[in-house]
Order: sequence, then structure tokens, then C-alpha cells
Amino acid sequence: MYEKNGEKYYVVDAHVALWDGRESNQKNIHGKQFIDCFYDYHKNLSPEEVVWDYDAYTYYGGERLMKDLFVDGYVDHAIFQPAFLGDFYENGFGQTEEAWALTQANPGKLTYNHNFDPRNGQAGLDQLRRDAERFGLKGVKLYTAEWRGDSRGYKLTDPWTYRYLEACEELGITNIHIHKGPTIIPLDRDAFDVADVDAVATDFQGLNFVVEHCGLPRLEDFCWIATQETNVHAGLAVAIPFIHTRPRYFAQIIGELLYWVGEDKIQFSSDYALWTPKWLVEKFVDFQIPEAMTEYAPLTTTAKKKILGLNAAKMYGLDVPEELRLADTGEVGLEVAAGAKESVLS
Repeated sequence: MYEKNGEKYYVVDAHVALWDGRESNQKNIHGKQFIDCFYDYHKNLSPEEVVWDYDAYTYYGGERLMKDLFVDGYVDHAIFQPAFLGDFYENGFGQTEEAWALTQANPGKLTYNHNFDPRNGQAGLDQLRRDAERFGLKGVKLYTAEWRGDSRGYKLTDPWTYRYLEACEELGITNIHIHKGPTIIPLDRDAFDVADVDAVATDFQGLNFVVEHCGLPRLEDFCWIATQETNVHAGLAVAIPFIHTRPRYFAQIIGELLYWVGEDKIQFSSDYALWTPKWLVEKFVDFQIPEAMTEYAPLTTTAKKKILGLNAAKMYGLDVPEELRLADTGEVGLEVAAGAKESVLS
């Protein structure tokens, strides 16, 4: 919990990872390119005093994660969103077993989401069913630009992806987190395009689609989709660190999201360990859209509370302490309506 000026904030870090980018795990040059690109984002967008040593950044482990999130970082609950990247790393980039063990040891603090790749066909679909049972999955993380053999990405609208999403509905894996944001070397920018979110959101009304990184640099495209599709949500990973280096740019991002998407469909995430949550939470609570940017409404305390944790808590059915709830939040669980969709344009 974070407290400032008498206001208390329940914090859910909705996008964290345990990764191994060390040279010993790199399968080829692309493994080094990938972790180096991550480190460039980290050091260029973080305050100088919180920049990590490179070697520590490539592999930091569960003990440091717990300290950075829950001891120092004000986080009440965090959700693992792992990427596999098996073409770049010998044992994968996201550390499934270590993250799962940490989740089991800290069930009140951590939720483990897994990943799937529809290019794995029937074998992967069978594995998804086993993973759902083993991990008790409520969500998955998709990386549509991930390389696999000769393929340099896939679309959410591919036939096999639809079969996997149908299985998610059947299995109760209702929260689909999708990396749709800035490219990362060596992945292809266009494989992260947000356009395919539109169709699946319409066709799978029982699922929530959390577009991580809110589609950047395609923010306008994302907003036009999310305002029409009631089950499309915005994840602030990568967007929120600009609160430090380019605050007017962040004001534009959050202003557009509030106008088009609404304060109930935006989720805070540090994207740990790209960034640590402590300074992000502090700066976000203090942040106000500049008065000169008159096209945007103020960022209210209520909106900040929803974005920092209450929205993700509703989506994942987390038990928020009574004193940290808003009077009008209603039930903890989120129900996505089937059928007709309402638009802010109507």
C-alpha cells in the first residue's frame, strides 16, 4: 500500500517478470540484442539513482524481486507476464519454474500467468490445457512478434490462435495480455501492430484483452479500437516511465487514454525489471496533467486509485481490504458483458 496526503492506494503491478538474459542462457546473437535493448530502455528512462548494474540486470532472481516490489515498491499484488523467446534463449527468457515456485510461496502477493504460441498447433493446445490445470491460470501473455523457426510472428486472427482463444474461454483463462508496443531488437515492429485486436475482441466477448504498452507508438489506433470494444483494456508498461523523462508526452498518453478508453480500463504496471515500481508509483500519485493542455481533463485521485490497482484487482478477483476500496466499486470480480457494445462515441 502507498499513502500520500491522507490517501491510501492499493497497488497491483500487473506486468512483472523473472528473466534470465545472461550470456550462459543466450542461444545466439539475438539473445544478447534483446537483453541489451531492454537495458537501454531501463537506463534511458529511469532516474539515474535507480539504474541497475548491467550484470545484475541480466539476472536478478526472486529474492530481489520480492524486495523491490513488496518491501520497497509499495506493491500489494503482482502478476507475472512471462515471455518465452525460445529461439533466442536456451532455457527461455521468462523463468517459469522459478516464478511459479515464488508464486506458490507467496500466493497472496503473486499471480502467475503463462504463455502460449498458436504456431505450436495441437501439441501446444494440449500443453495449454495441462498448464491451465497446473498453474490455475487466470491469464496468459502473448508475444505476437516472437520468432519461431522461419516465422517472425503471428496474428491474433490466425485460425490456430482462434482455437487457442476458444480453449481459453472453455478453461476460464479470461485475461489475455498482449504485447502491442514498441519493438525490441531483433523483433519486427509490424508484428506488434494492434489491428488484429479489433476482431478477436469482437469475437470473444467472454475474454478481457489487455493491450500491454497501450499500442505505442500506435496510440491513436489503439484508442479507436478500445473505445469501441468494451473488453479491451490498456496496460501502462513502457508508457509510464515517460513520466520522468518526458512528462508532457506522458500527459498526452494518459490524457488520450482517459478520454477514449476511460479510467476503469487502464492498468498500472512497472514492467519489472525494466523499471522498479517505487519511483513510478510516487511520481504517478504526484502527477497532474499540465493546465496548459486544456484538451485533457484532470487526473483525479479516484482515477489514480483505479489505475494503480483497483482495476486489475477487479479483473483478477483480488480481495482488496475494505479501507482501500472505493465506495462505488461494487463487486471485486469483473464481468464482461456479452452482446451489445457501448461506445463513448454513441
